[in-house]
Amino acid sequence: MSLISDKNKIVRQVNCSDYGYTVNRVSTKSEVYMNTSTRLTRYLTEKSMPFKLLPHFHSNSSVGSAITANISLKQLAKAVLLINHDDKKLMAILPAANKINLSALNDSLHGVYRLMTEKEVYQQFSDCSHGAIPPAPDSYHLNMVFEQVLEQLSEVYLESGDHETLICISQASFKALMTQGKHLNFSREVFH
Repeated sequence: MSLISDKNKIVRQVNCSDYGYTVNRVSTKSEVYMNTSTRLTRYLTEKSMPFKLLPHFHSNSSVGSAITANISLKQLAKAVLLINHDDKKLMAILPAANKINLSALNDSLHGVYRLMTEKEVYQQFSDCSHGAIPPAPDSYHLNMVFEQVLEQLSEVYLESGDHETLICISQASFKALMTQGKHLNFSREVFH
């Protein structure tokens, strides 16, 4: 997929040469910006964290988003929402290539967290499309932990709150987003 951008529009172009055609999808820049989480973009702007928007074809998963945006699964940070018996919420942030290990996380935190239900997640993230949770806990007033391997990347991509745009930030900005959280190893790579 390639992106062709001018002053007012973005053309997403996929060359399907094996099948003899090219697919174009045109969006205005304001449409791409308007679909992202307003809370997240406002937070990044208020904190003076520069970011780039990367539009991609619609996807219902972080794996699909990375593939359609043509980035490595290891570069895309995804959020997994957890809750304990005291209703304490926690955002776990890990690469899209990884799967969370709840027992390792619970051991590290000396707690008992479980995955939040879809209903609980949708209530917390009402400004986002279902399933498109930005890994930006401070903008949603959540505690967090993040997988240490994400600290090794020069750029990190985040889900933006829709299913068609990623946000790219520098490692410095990512570290600034993660300052309040614990840096742990609680996942394992499942996609290579």
